[in-house]
Amino acid sequence: MSRSPSLSVLVPARDAGRFLEPCLRSIARQTETDWECVVVDDRSSDDTAAIVARFGRTDPRFRLLRNPGAGIVDALRAGAAECRGAIVARMDADDVMARRRLERQRAALDADPALAGCGTHVRMFPRRTMRAGSRAYESWLLTIATSDEVRREAFVECPIAHPTLAVRAELLRTDGYRDVDWPEDYDLVLRWLAAGRRFCVIPERLVAWRRHPHMTSVRDPRYGIDRFVECKAEHLTATFLSRFDAYALWGYGSTARALRGALLRRGREAAVVVDVHPRRVGQRIGGAPVIAPESLGRPAMPLVVSVAGAPARALIRRFLAGRGYVDGEHFVCAA
Repeated sequence: MSRSPSLSVLVPARDAGRFLEPCLRSIARQTETDWECVVVDDRSSDDTAAIVARFGRTDPRFRLLRNPGAGIVDALRAGAAECRGAIVARMDADDVMARRRLERQRAALDADPALAGCGTHVRMFPRRTMRAGSRAYESWLLTIATSDEVRREAFVECPIAHPTLAVRAELLRTDGYRDVDWPEDYDLVLRWLAAGRRFCVIPERLVAWRRHPHMTSVRDPRYGIDRFVECKAEHLTATFLSRFDAYALWGYGSTARALRGALLRRGREAAVVVDVHPRRVGQRIGGAPVIAPESLGRPAMPLVVSVAGAPARALIRRFLAGRGYVDGEHFVCAA
């Protein structure tokens, strides 16, 4: 290719041969044609490299980059350095994109230069083997579209499915993925939001997100639930709780207990626990009094709402709004 394309698709791959062909075919049939696809083969032992090379022989927009097998973050960094487009669209080697995905994301980013990136909605498959947690996450993702919604939901779960993310290439090169002890994609989104950067989500299911037992997010301990909790705690400490040593914690189920522990390890103590359980109200947890929601006064210290379930969080948000609490200023939801 004699000139730089407007958009680069970045695909890290290790032993992805059994799923890679449908992925690359879905890229080849995009309605947006001004792209390149950089597949980073991270020392596969199967036919991953041969499949990419075969696609490249008939379509020079497909490029193979070999990496020494140092892991996904190293592969993403190496691939980002090779991407020539002004926009870098992430894609996983086992997923499939709808024909208009790149067209729609390029249009969204061209229309709003203030956006750092955008995602899309997803449909997970195969449906018959999906677990309840995956179904709940998919349904929750479908409720997020605007940049305000991305920011509001950022500490609940990662508000953008990583295989759908398209970002400005210059930002990715200067402030890209970090090799940390938790998911690199969630870390990137939270860091960029903390820096004031904006994301949106195109409310269309433009990526089919394959779920299977060999996924990196299943095999790598850095993608375990406990590591997501540590990621949230690290970024909450650096942002919402940065000016306070103490905070109020709403909820004390398993979700809240895990987050409380992670925050305590970072020097942030729950001074008050808000709970609706009648046996807890009036007791103390780790020295913190447990109060009913009705006993909450005016905003005095930051409040972290750590309650699982979107319907419950919606009720809590309405309750707090009625008491003058502003989402993102006086409280955040971090389930």
